[in-house]
Amino acid sequence: MAPPTNLAASTTPTPTAFRPSRSGSNEEQLHGVRDGLFPSSKAGKDARSLSNASMFGARGASLANSMAPPGSFSSNLKSTNGPRHVGSRPELATFPSREDTPSDEAGTTEKRQAEFRDAINKEMKIKTGSENLLEALLSKSSKQSKDQRIKVENELNSSSRKIVELKSQLEDEIERSRRPTTPNQNRLSQLFRGSPLRPPSRVDSTTDLEHFDPDADTESPTFVLAEILQALEVEGMQPDYYVSRANGLVDLFKRHPTLKYDLAWSIFGLRVQTMLLSDSREVVAAGYRVTRHAIADRQSLQTVRNLHTDSLVILSLVKESKATIEREQALKFIRAFLDVKDGVCELSKGVVRTVVSVAEHHEDRLRNIAILTLTEILLKDPALISAAGGFAPLTDALGDGSYPASESVVSAFLYLTDYPQSRKLLSTGRELEAAFAPLTDPLTVNGHDERLKVNARSVASILNSWPGLFILAKDGFSTLRSLLLSLFHPSQLARDLVLDLLFDVLHIKPPSWTSSFLAGRRLTTYGRVANLKADPVDHQSSIENEDDASRVNLIDQYTALVLAVLVHCGLIRALQDLIEEALDPSLKRKSTLLLGEVLKLADCSLPSAMSSILQPLPTLMIAPFQDDCFEDDEAIQSNMIYQIDRVNRTLHKTGATARTVFHHPNGRPDSIGTSKPHDSGKAKLSADMDEIQFRSLLIETQVVSSANYLKWKWDLILDIIEGPLLNPKRLEEAIKGTKFMKRLIGFYRPFKYRFCEARNTKPNQRYARIGCALIKSLLQTPEGVQHLAESKLFRQVAECIAQIDRTSGLTSNSPMFSPERVSETMTGSYFNLLGALSSDPQGLVLLFRWRVINMFYHIMDLEDRGDLVRILLTSMDYTIDSHLRVMLSKALTSCPKAIRICATNLLRKYATRELPANGHTAGSDVAYWAIRLLVTQLYDPDVEVSEVAVQVLQEACNRKQYLEYVVKCRPALDHLGEIGAPLLLRFLSTSLGYRYLDGLDYITQEMDDWFLGRNEKYVTIVEASLSRALSHESERPKSMIDEPLQRQQLGLVPPHFYRELTRTKEGCQLLKGSGHFEAFASTIQDFWSEDEDAETILKVKACLWAVGNVGSMELGAPFLEDTNVVDWIIRIAKQSEVMTMRGTAYFVLGLISRSIRGMEILAEHGWDAATDQNGLSLGYCLPPTLESLFSLHTATTDRQVLPMRNMLKDMPPPRDEDDPVEARVISLVIDLGNTVLTKRAIGELHSIKIKRPELFKSTALFHRIMYIFECHNFRLPVMRFVIDMFEKDVMRQIVLEEGSDDDDEAESQPMTAKPPLTAKPFMRSPK
Repeated sequence: MAPPTNLAASTTPTPTAFRPSRSGSNEEQLHGVRDGLFPSSKAGKDARSLSNASMFGARGASLANSMAPPGSFSSNLKSTNGPRHVGSRPELATFPSREDTPSDEAGTTEKRQAEFRDAINKEMKIKTGSENLLEALLSKSSKQSKDQRIKVENELNSSSRKIVELKSQLEDEIERSRRPTTPNQNRLSQLFRGSPLRPPSRVDSTTDLEHFDPDADTESPTFVLAEILQALEVEGMQPDYYVSRANGLVDLFKRHPTLKYDLAWSIFGLRVQTMLLSDSREVVAAGYRVTRHAIADRQSLQTVRNLHTDSLVILSLVKESKATIEREQALKFIRAFLDVKDGVCELSKGVVRTVVSVAEHHEDRLRNIAILTLTEILLKDPALISAAGGFAPLTDALGDGSYPASESVVSAFLYLTDYPQSRKLLSTGRELEAAFAPLTDPLTVNGHDERLKVNARSVASILNSWPGLFILAKDGFSTLRSLLLSLFHPSQLARDLVLDLLFDVLHIKPPSWTSSFLAGRRLTTYGRVANLKADPVDHQSSIENEDDASRVNLIDQYTALVLAVLVHCGLIRALQDLIEEALDPSLKRKSTLLLGEVLKLADCSLPSAMSSILQPLPTLMIAPFQDDCFEDDEAIQSNMIYQIDRVNRTLHKTGATARTVFHHPNGRPDSIGTSKPHDSGKAKLSADMDEIQFRSLLIETQVVSSANYLKWKWDLILDIIEGPLLNPKRLEEAIKGTKFMKRLIGFYRPFKYRFCEARNTKPNQRYARIGCALIKSLLQTPEGVQHLAESKLFRQVAECIAQIDRTSGLTSNSPMFSPERVSETMTGSYFNLLGALSSDPQGLVLLFRWRVINMFYHIMDLEDRGDLVRILLTSMDYTIDSHLRVMLSKALTSCPKAIRICATNLLRKYATRELPANGHTAGSDVAYWAIRLLVTQLYDPDVEVSEVAVQVLQEACNRKQYLEYVVKCRPALDHLGEIGAPLLLRFLSTSLGYRYLDGLDYITQEMDDWFLGRNEKYVTIVEASLSRALSHESERPKSMIDEPLQRQQLGLVPPHFYRELTRTKEGCQLLKGSGHFEAFASTIQDFWSEDEDAETILKVKACLWAVGNVGSMELGAPFLEDTNVVDWIIRIAKQSEVMTMRGTAYFVLGLISRSIRGMEILAEHGWDAATDQNGLSLGYCLPPTLESLFSLHTATTDRQVLPMRNMLKDMPPPRDEDDPVEARVISLVIDLGNTVLTKRAIGELHSIKIKRPELFKSTALFHRIMYIFECHNFRLPVMRFVIDMFEKDVMRQIVLEEGSDDDDEAESQPMTAKPPLTAKPFMRSPK
């Protein structure tokens, strides 16, 4: 017989020969996949017998719906539930959900959290769209858009309210998931009420749920097990009877997990075998479920396999789709092997080949689950998948896009292609390229838009990994070149998806005005794009003469390499041609936007030698001057240049750049009360303008002529506030000479119900910003302060605050600061106005005058108004030493955890503020005050608060002066463990911190710890962070409070001990004396070519990161020259057979290029580093040619062959010479794998069965057929056809070891007897 690998390709029957019946197909669409088992009203023809009696089911019984038992699959795969009649059977499992294991509860709560987050994201999109629409409506006439504006405001209000409710529910769910799930004392008594685990008399006595049964708590689980096994011994009962007992047995295993270790398999196994041989599909499914929950370890798996479950599982999986319950439980039974340590080694190749057949059958309802199972087996035992022919269905799943979780298949293939030993198992090595096929030829999936989107996600996952990038580099990046050529395919959706894919893999965040630009609106007018505030991005703060360690972003470095590869493949030219040839205006604009972003990204991430060639767009600039250029072509190219220039100008005005997302992820916008809208495109009005010009401006604002604030020109009002009103004369004229100031101040008065009744929308936020600017402007002059003191504005605001102060004596049925008004209207912005007052000493006097500070203290004590406390804390200005600082200190120590985290985050703005130019002034004193509070927060009883304080202090330590002050505070961080370790590492940055830690004997202990094991842990942390950052959907943090903090760390290089140690001369001397660097270099030199031992590879990676972190510092660069280690790192980057090892070497070379001497060493080897305008390295470097980096030399060897894991212990020897008809049957079965011979083989097999029916009652022939199924791949209908030809009693004889295998006996005496089910000898006596 030919090897399996050769015959697997030819064993494909004709698809028309075994087409499922129409009834089966219709039923497939109706019935779904579920874990609870509902008995059907009639048994199938292919069922097996449990007893001689009839087994038609009665109502009222089913298996319990388990949450996530062993072998269960993800619920997000596509599955449909079957129809349930009006009188559908209730679940017999009456136990509450508390019976679920902790892992089940964790899976359920994670699912609910994911649902809440999805709902929040949906409402946020609705809110953003409503705000944009409302902003557009404000620019129209008020009469025409009034009704539309009201509708949009109502929708916006509804979305805001839903977001608040969903966030509250999410926080409650997170808190609930963290609570310990300790069962109560009466747990067993509640679980046994109404349970089928006890005799009928006991069940009848506990029908009342309120009745307490004292025997339930004292009942022995072994006694209950014996009762159930005894109940299963009874023969002739309805299927519901056996299903309910099986449900009870599963519940017993859940409540007593250790019970499965003491099972008497001689008795338990017989009961299982009896259920698996039943005629009822529900009973067979119950048997699989019970067996699955009884699995404890690998030994129990071996015991289960001795029950002939391999053949039984194959028989169940090949059944028609109407046996959904049985097939599903059989597949879950297979998946249970994967949950046991080394359980995959017990999976026979025949069973895996059957799962492969299910996965290849596109119409099968269990196809997605089968693909998921094959993917998990591929990760645990790739050789088994290779031997069973499992690569073909996985590759097909990637190619057709029908598998929704294609990223998991991609991850499995990427894991397999990383190491050379596992790469040899792949048949072609191009399995991942199947995901590109629908994008390069969209007609193959025409009409299936979702499939194209699935393939786009798969391609993104491939491009965002080192193994994927190396696989695509074959044949001169031919796959990527074909992907770029697909931009010219006539399919509009395919081109849009490819453009979106390029945005994604290059990590380009489209600016906020993208939708407007793609819709064809002018960037200079719509939505005031030219005046948009820049996205909040903190300016880079640096330690003196040093870079911040957390600023090393691996995502930027990887994106630079991907961009270089795409440019090498012709990305710029493809986008230019698309802009010239595209007929769709939206597609043309999207291409223009992407081209502009790519050029900007190339300018700031690629070496100047490569970037300088791209920036002029030579093909566009030269073409118009050629003789053969037509006027139309010249116009198109000129228009393209104009569009790109217009986009770049708009990007410059709005501050949106391609690197906004990555340069400083710690960016945080200021509060409304302390920020001013940025307008770089307009000059401010002069404060010294004359009276006539000032009056004309006041009239132009419409404030003097109209009391309707919707008609006022608020942009002009803001210019006047920031300009002429700073002049005392102009201010006095505005107050006394016109109604301008009176109406403007009156607009903000609470009891005028104008500002406070405005909806809390994004466009209306300008009212709050302008109000804060007005108050700050008035505080600059004595006349303004006097006007504020005489105004009723803050008097009325104080009265409204008193309504919620329980000690004031003022009450109101509808207080101004009720939770509904604060969330839905601009009422909460009054605290921003008070915050503007708190930024000036004169304003603080006004706050004390109206006793607002006293009421602030009382608001802090309101336990039910956390929203108000949060708004109060975030709105105030704490620059001046006043009672507000005392109030903040109270919030940091005595408020709930969420408020303490919020207050700790507020200190970031003050602890990281810019240093004053004149040294120690009030500015640095504010930072010192904030640092002292942050040091106090390190001892908070809640670890989450301490973690936030550590992160803020790390940012403050970016400045040497603040770092030294933190060291002077001498914080104790031992109680924080790993959380406080990064902050202690930052202390090594200065000599003062080094001496402080040296006195604590911290440095030597930490150095030994890193040298002996922490370096390896560092590799795991970096790779996990990089993987999450590059994944299509990054893992969400556990709490929404932690979400911005968690997102900051993704893709960033964590602090490394040796990097911080080499910041000072003392640290370099210690490193030189320890000899650790020489040890790292020696390890790299000795094991650079290792590609098999995982521990050695991990150790080499750890040494690479240590060397790279040391070489990135100017004081650490001399270590590179002394050891000549850069040569070996470059050798790893170009020649290592482990792809992730190459990626690590590339990142390390980028770290080395950050130092001047390191950049010079790389230049000597031909590597070019990207620099900024000042010539400082950006940390990105590229080799002389990309082909040298991506060249992968793999030896061509034969594929590994897996030793046979036979289902059959003793394969019966062939007896062709004794019975030529049997030999012919085996030959015909083999022919069924050939589509050409299928029809003839079917007809001949039917003829043989008619002439020799006793032949298909032979267990020996059945064994040989199963052996053929184990050696070769057959389609599912073929396997079903062959197995259905045998009599049902054959399987019973094999499983129960009954009858005779002798062919002579089979011919003279057919094996048709069915032995009775006498189970009394197998009863288990109660203990």
